[in-house]
Amino acid sequence: MTNRILIGLAALLVVILIGTVAVKNIVGESEWSAVYLKTGELYFGHLTRFPYFALTNVYMLQANPSSPQTPLSIQKFSKVFWGPEDKLRINRTEVVWMTELEKNGQLAQILNTNPELQASQGDVNQPQLPAEFPPQYPNPTSTRR
Repeated sequence: MTNRILIGLAALLVVILIGTVAVKNIVGESEWSAVYLKTGELYFGHLTRFPYFALTNVYMLQANPSSPQTPLSIQKFSKVFWGPEDKLRINRTEVVWMTELEKNGQLAQILNTNPELQASQGDVNQPQLPAEFPPQYPNPTSTRR
């Protein structure tokens, strides 16, 4: 009787372990994702959906109103002045939209090749986004029919 219980417990543990690995592989971490929140903040990182919604290796889009040539830049989240962890747990109800970045897209390549966003030699500013980022869309409220 005791042997059957032990065998049953061992089988249950194996099933739980296999299930956990399968869920991690199916719902696991993405390559690079963008998450836009209701607050207007846009974050980039590796998105996990299990056991909770979070970004790791986090970057944030930052406005540079004093620089008309490069109005937007990207900053590593862990490098902001208050020194947070490089993990951002997100309340799923605050997400407006999210998307995976193309692996060979310009932003993904920058983050893969220059993860600390070090400025190139002779450039005193941090790496900037291309001038066409983000694309300009017409205001949907101004084109009412």
